[in-house]
Amino acid sequence: MSLALRHDVCATDTEDGMVLLDELTGRYWQLNGTARTVLRALLGGATPQDAARRLLEAYPQLTAERAAGDTAALIDSLRAARLVVSA
Repeated sequence: MSLALRHDVCATDTEDGMVLLDELTGRYWQLNGTARTVLRALLGGATPQDAARRLLEAYPQLTAERAAGDTAALIDSLRAARLVVSA
């Protein structure tokens, strides 16, 4: 499963994360650095498991279970907000 941002959602990296803007509604979401790491991996074609591994590489203090859970929670949140689509 790979994800893509909806065509009317734009992403901008910030110093400590990322901002997503829904251009249709004007709403925006601020992501922290861990969420940015996961989302960039997913947008690049990584599977959720690959994205969790990248999260572990970037933040070695995390456990594998926590990285997998955080990755799944982010995907669920992005889908619930209708910011991403399956690619």
